[in-house]
Amino acid sequence: MTSNPIDVHRGLDELRAACATVHLPEDPGYEGARHPWQLTVQQWPAAVAQPRTADEVAAVVRAAARAGLSVAPQSTGHNAGPLEGLEDAVLLRTSSLREVTIDPERRRARVGSGVLWGDVGVAVAPAGLVALHGSSPDVGVAGFSLGGGIGWLARRFGMQCNSLLAVELVLPDGELARVDADSDPELFWALRGGGGNFGVVTALEFALYPVTSVYGGALVWDWREASRVFARWTQWTSEAPDEASTSCRILQLPSIEAVPPPLRGRQVAMIDGAVLAADEAAEKILAPLRELGPEIDTFGRMTAAGLGRLHGDPEGPTPAVASAAMLGSLPEAGVDAFVEAAGADSGSSLAVAELRQLGGACGRPHPGAGALPMLHGEFAMYACALAAEPEALRIGQQHADRLEAAMSPWACGHYLNFAERPVDAALGFGAEAYQRLQQIRRRVDPDGRMLANHRVPAAA
Repeated sequence: MTSNPIDVHRGLDELRAACATVHLPEDPGYEGARHPWQLTVQQWPAAVAQPRTADEVAAVVRAAARAGLSVAPQSTGHNAGPLEGLEDAVLLRTSSLREVTIDPERRRARVGSGVLWGDVGVAVAPAGLVALHGSSPDVGVAGFSLGGGIGWLARRFGMQCNSLLAVELVLPDGELARVDADSDPELFWALRGGGGNFGVVTALEFALYPVTSVYGGALVWDWREASRVFARWTQWTSEAPDEASTSCRILQLPSIEAVPPPLRGRQVAMIDGAVLAADEAAEKILAPLRELGPEIDTFGRMTAAGLGRLHGDPEGPTPAVASAAMLGSLPEAGVDAFVEAAGADSGSSLAVAELRQLGGACGRPHPGAGALPMLHGEFAMYACALAAEPEALRIGQQHADRLEAAMSPWACGHYLNFAERPVDAALGFGAEAYQRLQQIRRRVDPDGRMLANHRVPAAA
């Protein structure tokens, strides 16, 4: 799409009529409205619209087209780094679409595209149900679900994208649609894993699962124990049942009240996660890890609702830099390379250096799946540095990149929800699936009006 500043002003009256809250760069509210959750990312769109209803979303999309502008949907902006080229776009914030409806008998939820996972957890818990949420309560449901979605139940039930039952969206031509396996199976396939390339999602319907409690928690060691902890954990993951979903991390924790006193200001190695089994069976599954003698062991019976904050991810807008990759099996040399790049003697400033356990239901094609039927890696690597100062962030990015480079011999593509910088979106899919996504993009958005964070261009 091409445009110029006069197009924005020419379409201003129509944008204002379409949506009660529209900010242009000269407006007082623009500065606050343009920022994503990821505060190190600078977004400078031609306008920011904050619609309150699906009809307003549709009106904004139509008004943007008449003004010669693209549309970039965004809920929270956790993965805003790859979203580029907003100077000729309306940044359409869906954060006001916050309706949550639960159908306990049919075990399904319908939520607006501005809903956060924390909202869903509160709503479904009284019914004895759980959603396939991620590791943070303030991540948006929409972006997480459209791009895959792995959490503490993923190895048992698969990715959240394949639990979607219907998607309501405004198509690039401004029409409202409800898409499911019967109404438009091709587009429904693309929406389940293909990201935000096909329209502005206004609501999602997805399956819920009858889980009320899990055996969950964390095992903690000083970070100088990281080599033996990671070596045992990677060996353990090769035989762990689908009922266990865990991560293994090196953490450098700040000395702030939000961090529990036993961990405050410390550098640790940690295994955390959940086991969907009775206590005795779960204890047997975790026994090889407990043999390493953790100094802190919080694993025990907990409510499924408590899983949302188990990982301790930061909540609220945060300045951070990150690198990520998907990895195959990790031999002893891979563990050594990981610890050498992020462990006690590395000089690393990373707040988090993590391996997320994949496999299980994530590693098998999901029946009737969408564009992302499975993840081919054994681990998802994620490295993150948190800092308020530009120089500290620059150094943190160097250390995150160093860890990614150290893992490159075992890299096998990308899980795009973890890729917080521009990457070739084709690396998130197989060749056939990517070509199919491009064909569907050509059908629904031939003019390329939608700007997703990981863009799939229309087929030529």
